[in-house]
Amino acid sequence: MLRIALPLVLAEVGWMSMSIVDTVMVGHLPNAATAISAAALSQVFFNMLVFGIGGILLGLDTTVAQAHGAGRFDEANRWLYQGILLAVAISGLLMMIFAVAPFGMSRLHTDPEVLKGALGTLGALSLGTLPLMLYFTLRRYLQAFNHVRIIAAALVSANLVNILFDWLLIYGHRWSLTLAAHTFVLAIPMLGVVGSGISTSLSRAYQAVFLIAALLYVNRKHDYGLLRVSLAPHWPSIRRLLALGLPSGATILIEIAIFTVVTNLIATLGSVPLAGHEIALNCIAFTFMIPLGLSAAASIRVGQAIGRRSLPEARAAGWTAIGLGAIFMLFSSLLFIVAPHRLASAFTHDPSVIAAAVPLLLIASIFQFCDGLQVTAIGALRGAGNTHSGLITHLCSYWLVGLPLGIYLCFHQHMGARGLWLGLCAALVIAGIVLILLWRRQLRLISV
Repeated sequence: MLRIALPLVLAEVGWMSMSIVDTVMVGHLPNAATAISAAALSQVFFNMLVFGIGGILLGLDTTVAQAHGAGRFDEANRWLYQGILLAVAISGLLMMIFAVAPFGMSRLHTDPEVLKGALGTLGALSLGTLPLMLYFTLRRYLQAFNHVRIIAAALVSANLVNILFDWLLIYGHRWSLTLAAHTFVLAIPMLGVVGSGISTSLSRAYQAVFLIAALLYVNRKHDYGLLRVSLAPHWPSIRRLLALGLPSGATILIEIAIFTVVTNLIATLGSVPLAGHEIALNCIAFTFMIPLGLSAAASIRVGQAIGRRSLPEARAAGWTAIGLGAIFMLFSSLLFIVAPHRLASAFTHDPSVIAAAVPLLLIASIFQFCDGLQVTAIGALRGAGNTHSGLITHLCSYWLVGLPLGIYLCFHQHMGARGLWLGLCAALVIAGIVLILLWRRQLRLISV
């Protein structure tokens, strides 16, 4: 489990580091609260759509891993090509949505300067949609074939690319060189928060190119036969991917959408609460990457074991991932309890924004353990081909319990952002408990 999980964890951490670096860099612009708030609105809207709709591609976790476990490489290759066709179609759909998104976002009741920055950043982020979908697809294949170090290398190096372009584009620079009485000037304009979106898109294009090159290399080295498979659409396979992937994508969409709604509700409270929310959200998203990497490893190991028809191996893989995720999240809870001020101070020096973030980090410490349980259990269930349980659980816990409770505490009990976060806390506790019970039930069904 660790041989597969650790590179995937590193990859997920590298993925989240891009967002954190962007937030830290825009947090040191002159008007930190406005800049961080603009980044928050654009990122949460972009992530909701891309990871929700693009989450359809998670169906490849089940199909490719099980084909690999059964030793049917030709079948795994066919799944990859159908996934690429689906990724292109999804990218087209997303680009159309992003084209009309400004009409809806312009109706948000928030600071006009925040909204202006958010719309510009969203447009910049949308440029990286197709590379991001291709990355998702190629990653599923590589990790199912246990080439997880390649994925980690792609994310780590992409972070370096992102840092470089953030430095160039967010703050702007001017260089001059005098030669033979002639002065040559190179100027890069200061793009602010929009520059962070352009930098992220460039980094995602780099990731896609990296994985394409890596895939061609491992195919030639191990003779997987990728170049011998028909590129024509196979509609039964695409329907199977949609049947598996739509519930997975909807599960992610429901989870990210709740944070999108909460972000928009907090935006009505002002730029300072929104900036504090964004900092706390970055912190919990970072710790979430570790159990998320374990969840991906659980999908692979459980899927491979089921492909080999080895129930004991599938059971052990699922519980191992769940246990490791829970242990890590206990340590992250402790960190949020003992050092919330220091964590918030790493993003900005604005004392009002720091004060807004600290209470939210303390609330986050309560639900970290259950958050680790629910995401790793979803990964184990996905490896077994069960992509519906997570969807139903998230729909009920977030939208029927968490959001109504959060709205009541925020606006009726006048608790502000803290009230909305307490609603999220209740939802995650419920989801964690329910999904562990569903994983136990899934194991009994497999044995039968």
